[in-house]
Amino acid sequence: MNEHRLEVADVFRQHGGEFLERWGDVLSPQQRKAFRDIRACRTAALGEFVQQCDHCSHQVIQFKSCRNRHCPKCHRRERDQWLAERAKELLPVPYSHVIFTLPHELAPVALQNPRVVYGILFRAVSEALLEMATDPKRLGARLGFLAVLHTWSQRMGLHPHIHCVVPAGGLSPDGSRWVSPRKKTFFLPVKPLGRLFRRKFLTYLQKAFAAGKLCLYGSLRELAHPVRFEDWIESLKQKDWIAHVKPPFGGPEQVFRYLARYTHRVAISNGRLLDMEGGRVRFRWRDSKDHNQIKEMSLDAVEFIRRFLLHVLPSGFVKIRHFGFLSNRTRRVMVARCREFLPPWTAPQEMIQPYEAVCPVCQVGHLHVINARAADRSRLMTAPHQPSRSDTS
Repeated sequence: MNEHRLEVADVFRQHGGEFLERWGDVLSPQQRKAFRDIRACRTAALGEFVQQCDHCSHQVIQFKSCRNRHCPKCHRRERDQWLAERAKELLPVPYSHVIFTLPHELAPVALQNPRVVYGILFRAVSEALLEMATDPKRLGARLGFLAVLHTWSQRMGLHPHIHCVVPAGGLSPDGSRWVSPRKKTFFLPVKPLGRLFRRKFLTYLQKAFAAGKLCLYGSLRELAHPVRFEDWIESLKQKDWIAHVKPPFGGPEQVFRYLARYTHRVAISNGRLLDMEGGRVRFRWRDSKDHNQIKEMSLDAVEFIRRFLLHVLPSGFVKIRHFGFLSNRTRRVMVARCREFLPPWTAPQEMIQPYEAVCPVCQVGHLHVINARAADRSRLMTAPHQPSRSDTS
């Protein structure tokens, strides 16, 4: 029998009652659903299914997944299918990694207004990149890029930022050629990009306030007054906003590995958890301010759950978006157009293979569902950890 490793779900199950007593009244419907789903994931509460190998006929009985997008254990299949589609769209050019981060003063506003603030964040980032790139003094081309919202820091605090993966170059305004950056190590100027991002974000935030779209209560209630809000906006204009351009990726293969690691992340992965003792959870974190040193941190279990649920997004909010010539409406046509001006390149077959569960016995065949059993909904909030039959096979 394989030893069970600590998971986020274990913390939720063992300390969920204490958490609900302290914070249950302030949970949003989406947070409550994520809390319930993660506790029940891969337990009898959600039912079982039988998989059979198409080569040796070995059978595996497993509990169903919750499929909540915030669950650390779910969506491997969906992620790999998504990656397979993205692999077909990669171009044989260097890629830049650009990160836009909101100042910490905006985190409480984002917590109270996630749909509005994160929507503005995407809009400000996309418009800043597209506008600066089309400037003939900069690149003079139309970009295409993928943007991913992360809301957490390594210690699970609220830290909204967007990662952009951008082909280093773009189509000329008339679409007649591919335009490469003048310098291989330089994509777009960082400080002007940060200033443009700041101006656009604050402009849209002011418009949202004027339209009555921001809820400001509790510690933020003073900002609900128009004069105080404008003073606060002015103070944010004096800060340097971070638009960090990392060194270019080596090429499409490196971009694919990056996407596989980072696009479908949640606030903390099960792999970072170390132990849970005496009502505290210990986990690893990377300190970017100390040369990316790996350190350990311990949190009260209830506080651990609270921090995790800070990062539950509003229902239906899209956290991975495409812009420019990679936007959903024109992506297929525009990628083909770009390839007319670039060296031939085809994604390796291993990059475009969607996920299939390999048989644990023969290691040759793949597992396919042949039967399913109904969920026990009465156990949805109270199910303890129950390893699937495959854990003991």
